Amino acid sequence: MTSRVIPVDPFTLVVFGGSGDLSRRKILPALFHRDAAGQLPPETRIIGVSRRSVSRPDFQTFARAALTDHVAEANRDPAVVERFLERLDYLSADAREDGGWDELAHRLEERDDIKVFYLATTPELFAPVAERLGAHGLAGRNSRIVLEKPIGKNFASALAVNAAIGKVFPEEAIYRIDHYLGKETVQNLMALRFANALFEPLWTAAHIDNVQITVSEELGVEGRAGYYDTAGAMRDMVQNHILQLLCLVAMEAPTSLAADSLRDEKLKVLKSLKRIDGSNAAQATVRGQYRAGASAGGAVTGYLDELGAPSNTETFVAIRAEIGNWRWAGVPFYLRTGKRLPARVSEIVVQFRAVPHSVFEQPPEPNRLVIRLQPDEGVKLWLMIKDPGPGGMRLQHVPLDMSFAESFNTRNPDAYERLILDVVRGNQTLFMRRDEVEAAWTWVDPIIEAWAASSEPPKPYVAGTWGPAAAVALTERDGRSWSDAS
Repeated sequence: MTSRVIPVDPFTLVVFGGSGDLSRRKILPALFHRDAAGQLPPETRIIGVSRRSVSRPDFQTFARAALTDHVAEANRDPAVVERFLERLDYLSADAREDGGWDELAHRLEERDDIKVFYLATTPELFAPVAERLGAHGLAGRNSRIVLEKPIGKNFASALAVNAAIGKVFPEEAIYRIDHYLGKETVQNLMALRFANALFEPLWTAAHIDNVQITVSEELGVEGRAGYYDTAGAMRDMVQNHILQLLCLVAMEAPTSLAADSLRDEKLKVLKSLKRIDGSNAAQATVRGQYRAGASAGGAVTGYLDELGAPSNTETFVAIRAEIGNWRWAGVPFYLRTGKRLPARVSEIVVQFRAVPHSVFEQPPEPNRLVIRLQPDEGVKLWLMIKDPGPGGMRLQHVPLDMSFAESFNTRNPDAYERLILDVVRGNQTLFMRRDEVEAAWTWVDPIIEAWAASSEPPKPYVAGTWGPAAAVALTERDGRSWSDAS
């Protein structure tokens, strides 16, 4: 089975930070895959922009290396590689100075196509870039701007970023990207809930005991220590990725898949989250910081050693969240993310309640729905069955297992492939609206403030483990446990 390819209109993609890490790892490989699939019109152009003075041939060499590193050799048809590289151009411009902007405007005026401005830069440059685009008449009809997370560092700064961008671009032209929303499994979560009569009647506090969302990484901060120490796990992962996943699990059925219909329901969830602040943060949250240990079969240093300085920045967060509405009253949502954990795993576990009365000698284990985002995207539904053979009624807990790669016999497109072309199409369904971002910060800020007001540093944990012991206690106090092997 192959994916159906829907063509897009001709466009020019301008990548600010075009010679940076995100461009190399994600944006250029994603566009190459879409080119290889025949989805990019012949007129498509990709223009890299940054402060560095780089020639077009040098940028093409940079892109060739990116494809070598991040596209499987079997998918790199030499003819397609050359065709893709011919689409590339480059110019130097500084977000805070005038040089290069007239040249960019001149190149974009040459064609009447869709203009997409992708800001793969630090958030501090979002407003200056937008202002320059507006000043040079580049924010008009058929222009769209894409913002990478994080949008600000707290509610006040997010408000300022949104206001600055909103002065130049209308809300319908602003695309706040969260690549988790572009993952195939995340969208299948909506299909599971709203396209099957099986799950929706059970999707309530009456039948669900708890929900767990885990985004774990084996790696440490690597070369991002400077950025990470100003963000931490809460700002880097919880405020955006994890809260967006929570919204998709918990939201009511939208009236349609229109962008605002879906985002209206997600906003309701964010506004229904029970407040965590200085009065209850110690009981409802755990923050940790990894020490030296072992990961991926080798010894690794601790966070402070990687950073080279003292720090109270958290590399691990666990939260017991609750949603104060009719559907989810009393159901805990356990959220967990961290670096230097035992495995790279992103998954949602929906734990159903136990059967009210067992007729079996062996107590049945509760059903569990596991939605795996990475690696090996897929869905498992754990059920109780009889162990085959004579000798009595022996029960086994086994999964109905659907791996997307095996079931559909096709390469699973990266989230950026879908999201970039959704921008070109003008489809905002999988992007965050301004009020969503601000509502998420409204919930997160009091937690960060409570930690800052506390004299207690992050709890240490050994690299290669599942975080501090206090994270285990967070669930065990409720008589539950983390699902570490789904």
